[in-house]
Amino acid sequence: MSRIEATFARLKREGRRGLIPFITAGDPDLETTGKLLIELASAGATLIELGVPFSDPMADGPVIQRASERALRHGFGIREVLDVVERARPLMRDVPIVLFSYFNPLLQYGVERLSREAADAGIDGVLVTDLVPEEAEEFSALLRAHDLDMIFLVAPTSTGARLALVAERASGFIYAVSRAGVTGARLDVSRDAELLVERVRKVSGLPIAVGFGISNAEQVAETWRYADAAVVGSALVAEIDSNKDASDLVQLTGEFVRGLLPYEAHLTKDG
Repeated sequence: MSRIEATFARLKREGRRGLIPFITAGDPDLETTGKLLIELASAGATLIELGVPFSDPMADGPVIQRASERALRHGFGIREVLDVVERARPLMRDVPIVLFSYFNPLLQYGVERLSREAADAGIDGVLVTDLVPEEAEEFSALLRAHDLDMIFLVAPTSTGARLALVAERASGFIYAVSRAGVTGARLDVSRDAELLVERVRKVSGLPIAVGFGISNAEQVAETWRYADAAVVGSALVAEIDSNKDASDLVQLTGEFVRGLLPYEAHLTKDG
């Protein structure tokens, strides 16, 4: 059983839901990224998505695009990101890390090399935003060979055939996009997300995390009504940017994440 599977299995036994924060590696710098990983694990993250900055992040809204631009100015690559994870991993308990990327930088790095080195560094899964399941068979096999989970995205526009294919090929969990379009905080979470989760549950027994647009504790609680976990990305990245010059940036980020946990965080699903 992978660390991601074990984490969601524990949540299910305890009747709880999960919180998945997203940060961009290298924003504001790689040293701080390592400290943020440790702090997020301590602050109550169920799992952490670590974004690999990319020059053409077409699925991301302006907040995460700007974070990628800031990170890329530091001139590091995937190897340096994995080094940060490897140093942070012993201090993160068993909180899984998913590498969140576009396929181009992974392909340039070498997918076999990435699979091997990511596993050695303590990465638990990979989510490639622009890699559809029909084209991911070879990469998925390499990840499985190194005990890494392959996470796929589904959207309200996904056909029944696509959902069935994702259910067949995904592992760890399935990431349900709450609405069509790019990432970004919103005042409310689309009703489409709940309908999508219902559709996915008909074809898969994997846990389902919902993201895109979730930015506060109320929205997290709403998402927990029907999904196994809520993903908070743009709101957290914006919070990091707003405090980038603060000496206590890491502590402030941890407080922000703790504030995302609803009052009901320790209640059962039926509570």
